[in-house]
Amino acid sequence: MQSTPSRSPVAGGFLLTASILIGAVAGAVQGQATTGLLAGLVVGLLLALAIWLIDRARG
Repeated sequence: MQSTPSRSPVAGGFLLTASILIGAVAGAVQGQATTGLLAGLVVGLLLALAIWLIDRARG
């Protein structure tokens, strides 16, 4: 019985977290921390979604 090697999925959690933090800091510098946080969240979600779609297409 042959065992096929399992392929580990790629995670986008780091990009999501990093973009939220960077957005919050950039927003705080401009006096709009909540706006920066939300912008970072949107960017992070888009990046994580793109990574998920690419990884799914490979599988």
